[in-house]
Amino acid sequence: MFGANTNTNVKSPEPSALSSWGLAIARALQSRGRDPNLLFARAGLDGAALRDPEARYPVRAITRLWRLAVEETNDRCFGLEVARHVSPTTFHALGFSILSSTTLREAFERIVRYFRLVSDGAGTSFERLDDAYRFSVNALYGEPPAEEAIDALFAVVVRMGRTVTDRRFSPLLVELRREPPPDAMPFARCFRAQIVFGAPTNALMLGVRACEQRLNGANPEVARMNDQAVTEALDRMRTARLSDRVRSALVDRLPSGEPSESEIARSVAKSTRTFQRNLSAEGTTYSRLVDDTRRELAMAYVLDNRYSLAEVAYLLGFSGGNNFARAFRRWTGKSPSEFRR
Repeated sequence: MFGANTNTNVKSPEPSALSSWGLAIARALQSRGRDPNLLFARAGLDGAALRDPEARYPVRAITRLWRLAVEETNDRCFGLEVARHVSPTTFHALGFSILSSTTLREAFERIVRYFRLVSDGAGTSFERLDDAYRFSVNALYGEPPAEEAIDALFAVVVRMGRTVTDRRFSPLLVELRREPPPDAMPFARCFRAQIVFGAPTNALMLGVRACEQRLNGANPEVARMNDQAVTEALDRMRTARLSDRVRSALVDRLPSGEPSESEIARSVAKSTRTFQRNLSAEGTTYSRLVDDTRRELAMAYVLDNRYSLAEVAYLLGFSGGNNFARAFRRWTGKSPSEFRR
């Protein structure tokens, strides 16, 4: 996958997820009167990727966005709100493939088969137990998904079940590894089922009869056509645009000082030469990405009064406040204090 690079010290590419998850988060933030652009910048995410249905974000950056969104809204149930802003197109053609499945069992089997299109940082399973089906989600490697991402996924799955069956559909049991929120009523209203917080795994228990009955909207031909579209998208899929992965790595490392190009190249499992060539193919360079990432973060941090200007300089990896002030004036034509006012 990485050509002739045989360096045994490089890491595997970090997991990624469809950027459309970010679009649902942005819409949920807007519905709360919040500006998603500032949070996307602080998470190291390129908002322009939301316009590309096949764009991908590093899971680590998406997890950072979830945490910032929860902090901004002060809502530990924010994942359930995000689920309300998910549509069939959020998951590419997979959404339509699921909705045209013959049974719920078949729909869940499709989710498991094609879930790496949604995210390759987590794995799903669907198994028959004695008297129920069990759908579970677990991290594969790297940083586990944000707990709100699991909340949102389960809420979307249950909403999907109600769409293809009827409004009475609910799981038998919801198991979540997360701790209970201060107010768990939103979970009770969403799932209408027993919820176990602090469980060993994240799982939904589903009734056999509900999973096996034929769905009114079943259309095997439409499902097959969308399966093919999903397969083709998987063939085109990459872990993420290299520039997106670089932005995410920079956000992590800038507080420790500006990282070298070779350090970031190693973090994305590339030789420096291949790293430069791949960035050039995307129409950018490492130095430009460093400058752009610092500029976007600076706009978000300077407008946030919780950070002193000295703290902002530190978070952006500048060796001193004067260097930060000069760069900020180059970006905006104003000093950081003038921009803040």
